[in-house]
Parts: sequence; C-alpha cells; structure tokens
Amino acid sequence: METFITVVIIFGLLISFHELGHLLLAKRAGILCREFAIGFGPKLFSFKKKETVYTLRLLPIGGFVRMAGEDPELIEIKPGHRVGLIFNSHGLVSKIIINHLEKYPNAKIVTVEEADIEKDLFIKGYEQEDGELITYDLDREADYVVDEQAYQIAPLDRQFGSKSILDRFLTIFAGPFMNFLLAIIIFIIFFMIQGVPSDAPKLGQIVKGDPAAAAGLHQGDRVLKIDGHSVHSWKDVQTYVSDHPKESLTFTIQRNSQIKQVAVMTNERKVEKDGKEGYIGVYGPTKKSFLGAVTNSFQQTFFFIKQELIALKMLVTGALGINQLSGPVGIYQMTGQFVKHGFLMILSWTALLSVNLGIINLLPLPALDGGRLLFIIAEALRGKPIDPKRESLVHFIGFALLMLLMIVVTWNDIQKIFL
Repeated sequence: METFITVVIIFGLLISFHELGHLLLAKRAGILCREFAIGFGPKLFSFKKKETVYTLRLLPIGGFVRMAGEDPELIEIKPGHRVGLIFNSHGLVSKIIINHLEKYPNAKIVTVEEADIEKDLFIKGYEQEDGELITYDLDREADYVVDEQAYQIAPLDRQFGSKSILDRFLTIFAGPFMNFLLAIIIFIIFFMIQGVPSDAPKLGQIVKGDPAAAAGLHQGDRVLKIDGHSVHSWKDVQTYVSDHPKESLTFTIQRNSQIKQVAVMTNERKVEKDGKEGYIGVYGPTKKSFLGAVTNSFQQTFFFIKQELIALKMLVTGALGINQLSGPVGIYQMTGQFVKHGFLMILSWTALLSVNLGIINLLPLPALDGGRLLFIIAEALRGKPIDPKRESLVHFIGFALLMLLMIVVTWNDIQKIFL
C-alpha cells in the first residue's frame, strides 16, 4: 500500500506540473482552456474557476488541458434548430439553451435561420413562424447549455489555432519544460536536506559492515593524518585509501575536541583495466549551502538529461532493446525498491522520472508534445498550416502505436516479475 500511495503521489506531481505548464502558457496567450484534468477516465472530483473546469479522474496515468480549437466544438447550431436565449443586463445573449427548453421558462425560444458563434457572434432567428427575422448578438463569454451543462463559446481569437506560431510553440513546449523545472526544484530540496559535496577532510556517511564502521570511525570525524601523512582535503583521503588496498592504515582524527588514532584495514575492489583500489566504506562529506544546492540541482538535472539522451541513442542504434524498457509496472516495482531506502531516494527517483517524462514528450513522435511541435515548425517553414484533418490522422495513428508499445513494454515488465 505504501508503494501504491507513493506511485500515485509521484505520478500526480509529474502530471500536474506538466499540464500546468500547458495551462499557464495557454492562458497567457489568451486561449480558452475548458478543462484541466489530472488522470483519465471517469471524474472523481471537479470544480470550476472562472472559465476552466479542474478535474481529478480515476486513472492517474496522464492528464490533459482541453484547449478551444484543438477539437471540433461539441455543438453546431444549424438552421431550423430551436434554441432558448437568455440575455444579460447589456442585452447580449449570455446563454444558448440547446435542449430541454421546457426547463427554462424565462428563455426566449427562437427558430434559428443563421448562426455564427465563432467569428461575428450572432444568432438570427424567428420567434414565430411568420414573425420577423431578428439578429441577436452574443456575449463573448456566452455559454451554450446542453443537458443542463454549460460550455463557454470559443470566439476564433480564443482558439488555439488562431494564435501566433510562437504562442502555440511555447504553449506546447511548456509541458516538458515544467518537468525539467520540477526536477531542478526536487534536487534543490534533496541537496538542502542531504547537503552538497564538500572537499573538507571529514568523514561523511559511514557504510554499515564496511571497514570504517568496524574500526569505530564516525560520521563527522575530521581526518588530520593517515599513517603520519597530513591530509588537507577529502580528495587527499580518497587518494591515500585508494592507493593502499588490503593494508592497515592509521587514521589520526579529531572528534569534537579530542584527537584519536584509529587503525583501519582497507578492503579491495577491482577497477578498470584489471586494476585494484582500496576502500573503507565512507561517503564524502557534505555541507549545507542554498547556493550550492541550486548549483548542484542544475548539474544533476543536466546529468540526468544527458543520460536519457544516451539511452535513447542506444535504443535507436539497437544497443538497447525494447525488452529492456520499463513501463508502468516496471516503474511501480522500482518505486517499491526506492521506498525501502527512504525519502531522499524517493526524491531522487521522482526527479529522474520527471526528466524522463520531459525528454519522452519532446520526442518528435505523433501524439506527443514533440510531434505537435514538429507540425508547428513545419508550418513556420511552409508558411501555411498542415491540413488539420491530416494532422489529426497522424496523431491518431501515432497514439495507437504508442498504446501498442505500452502494451509490449508492460508485458515485458510482467514477464520479468514472474519469469
């Protein structure tokens, strides 16, 4: 249960930041965002703030921001339709009742002759069969009401496709960017708690069962000398221990105000080119520094990005097989392992997953953010947009292939568990 709760929290955090990036940049560009959703499937909880409905859905495996213009409008008002109109204090139509007109006795019932709810914002119609044709102007924020549910109309200038190439590019790119930003924030927290690497000649965390612990060395001991040789940095300590495998070393340490000598027998391990080095089971020292935490968080995030890109290169060249990839089941299993090692390991794992999500979404594949960015770049180069129907078809096929890949990867994960 602890692993399940941790996975839900991690996925919720990653998805929330990703979709928040899309939402913030869309709103900045003036795009009407109908829904901000975490998860897929049936709604568990929802509330509306201004023009956006915020929802939590059953399956925490993704999310979306429903932007006006990305999908066909839910309602098309055609000649001959009977609709109810409710007006605001300025005489503009504030609600267009599509059905169940009997439930709105105060609405003016009109038979539509012509309607434009995107560009010129009007409805022309007759109150009576032989009556006068009247034009009713719409409020820019009017709602159409279907089955007693209100949906705000989307004038063309509030739709995704009407915005500049730069605004659309930034709106899509903001999702993956927020995942990289989240990784940086998590690593800042990580290094603020753990501390940042220091080169002081002090002992960091002692590994249980290794020579340093057996000899009685403590975290925080300051190393003054080893075998009578003065040391001035952690690097000096590492170098001397590494150069003396399977040897007894005399550490002169300062613990609080006392000076002590401790004998430590080093262990031996293999290194590159059949070499050997000594070790005693001590991590390097750390220090608390906000500036250091920020600097190290950027370095660690860029390191993870580099490793992800190397893994993708290996996948493309065939050095890494699909059977070595992990999907939701594999991530769940690995999260369980990190839960056992404490909060700091969970933080580091979450940051890695956030980087992974950002990188994957930037791949130039249909249905991913990278694929959508590719179409925007193609539009910029061509000077005109790609046919929306063709683009939708490409994204649909791409989504189907991604789902197929997910099934294959999930099957691999399951086989690793039981075989």
